[in-house]
Amino acid sequence: MNFDHLVVSVKKILSAKRFNHTIGVVNTSAMLADRYDVSLESAQIASLLHDIAKEQAYNKLEEQLKYFGELEYLSFSPSVWHAPVGANIARNEFGIKDQDILNAIKYHSTGRPKMTKLEQIVFLADYIEPNRTQPNVDLIRKLATQNLETAVAQTLADTVAYLKSKKEVNIHPDTVAACDYYRRYVK
Repeated sequence: MNFDHLVVSVKKILSAKRFNHTIGVVNTSAMLADRYDVSLESAQIASLLHDIAKEQAYNKLEEQLKYFGELEYLSFSPSVWHAPVGANIARNEFGIKDQDILNAIKYHSTGRPKMTKLEQIVFLADYIEPNRTQPNVDLIRKLATQNLETAVAQTLADTVAYLKSKKEVNIHPDTVAACDYYRRYVK
């Protein structure tokens, strides 16, 4: 499936607001892919599909996690469930076979240690796309153009701090491990 056809398919699935966010992630990923010499096509496809399951009801996401054998996610916040489900939808409904693209979709919400450049790009682009306004986002946008790992480290540190401030006690272990791993890149 070519990218333009994929855009049409995704636009039919997502709300206008979610599609607008997704296009922001696609454009941000394209800029970062160019900067860090990563496949533009891979970055655009992973970004376009990163939230394909985001608007599904939690009970439907739960069913799909069970069906796909991703049971470990059920112990954590439902806000991260869409990512592994989205990777499975990308594989099974959109025919995506590239494991790096699928991993970029799967880990865009939690991150993980030793992410590939593509995974880092999609993770960051989701956080810094132009529609985002959270605290520190302008700093991370600047860092993203200077050093990919430093920007990822700051994003993870901010994410963990935010989750702790919300009294989230059950932070996904990939997020905690990624924060610990990327901490070495913070100056």
